[in-house]
Amino acid sequence: MEVLMLIYPMIKNESFKMRLLSWNVNGLRAIYNKNFNIWLGQPADIYCIQETKLQPEQIPDELINRPNCYSFFSHAEKKGYSGVALWTKQKPIGFSDAMGIPRFDVEGRFMRLDFPEFVLFNIYFPNGKASQERLQYKLDFYETFLKMAVSLLKEGRRVIICGDVNTAHKEIDLARAKENEKTSGFLPIEREWIDRLIEAGFIDTFRYFNSEPDNYSWWDYKTRARERNVGWRIDYFFISENLKDNLKSAFIQSEVAGSDHCPVGIDLSFESGTSSHYD
Repeated sequence: MEVLMLIYPMIKNESFKMRLLSWNVNGLRAIYNKNFNIWLGQPADIYCIQETKLQPEQIPDELINRPNCYSFFSHAEKKGYSGVALWTKQKPIGFSDAMGIPRFDVEGRFMRLDFPEFVLFNIYFPNGKASQERLQYKLDFYETFLKMAVSLLKEGRRVIICGDVNTAHKEIDLARAKENEKTSGFLPIEREWIDRLIEAGFIDTFRYFNSEPDNYSWWDYKTRARERNVGWRIDYFFISENLKDNLKSAFIQSEVAGSDHCPVGIDLSFESGTSSHYD
């Protein structure tokens, strides 16, 4: 796993805004010939994706060398599995795709980028439905990451967490809460972890602005659930409390098709920092 650290640039005294997007694409090769490039071409500063299912040699060159972007990829050792990627128009000052625990790092689920304004995590959190062992793996992953995030808060850092968390937080966040109380993705112990993340000093950005039901980011393919909007909200942007004044909007791009997930995003505004490409 590669770790790259760069030198901090000088910060200009000017205000600017940033848009960050996140999408579980459920296979980058499958979606690449659909509408992925249209989505990637919309105005934004940082584009995060999860579940790429690609090895390095399978990544299209035009995605590696995208104009006016810095690209980052992390892959699983197992072929056709997991993986995260990111494109940013602002050069990061640090990058890591390793949590430092081999049994997590081999699955290519994690990416940290440091910017002058914040630390960004792009993560594909594990799914716990397959077995009790995978549920425990998910919970262990959760605990390890929470400690990492809290440590950064104690340092006074500003933190953004995005990706597929694979858990709906509250009953409002899925269409059929009662039927799924014993299903991984809505188990009390999984939901409690999100409670603890928020209690530690993080904000669920979408719920900061929107308290309405029927807002989801994942729908089951097999049951054609998207047509009926029988979904789950399991894709998030969390920000640390010390970024609250910078948060201007949070949204779900439910109109974007091509995956069983849809993208989510946030808009931020800063009074000082390096310039943004988002207008």
